[in-house]
Amino acid sequence: MALSFERMKNAKKRRLSAYLDPDVMNALADYAGRREVSLSLVAEAALASFLSPHAEERKQAAITRRLDQIDRRVQRVERDVGIAIETLALFVRFWLNSTPALPESAQAEARAKGLQRYDNFVDALGRRLSKGPRLRQEIADDVPPAPPATG
Repeated sequence: MALSFERMKNAKKRRLSAYLDPDVMNALADYAGRREVSLSLVAEAALASFLSPHAEERKQAAITRRLDQIDRRVQRVERDVGIAIETLALFVRFWLNSTPALPESAQAEARAKGLQRYDNFVDALGRRLSKGPRLRQEIADDVPPAPPATG
């Protein structure tokens, strides 16, 4: 290994002239400047990486990492939608079980009161969504499922 490295060190590098798109050249210069290395060194490393037989494996690994990130995000969305559905279903069941039917004479007044309460609800929801913690953040991911009911 030392011999091949020594041979590479002593081998005279050959000059290459290439035309680059201005955006590519600016990106190359910016990258080299941030790393405090020469443009030539960055270009050589990029070409070596591009021509490497392992380049395809690295691309595949990068794609796999991105797909894993997307998969985790989709799982969080599925979880959040599940929480929303269960929350709504639980509320509707509770409301239906605990709200008695109103007599005909009280329905107009109840409708007006309901519209007022709905407006207050929408305002409160807007405030919570704009600044407060989200319900999904308050619910633990690791809550074990309830044991099946026996009876």
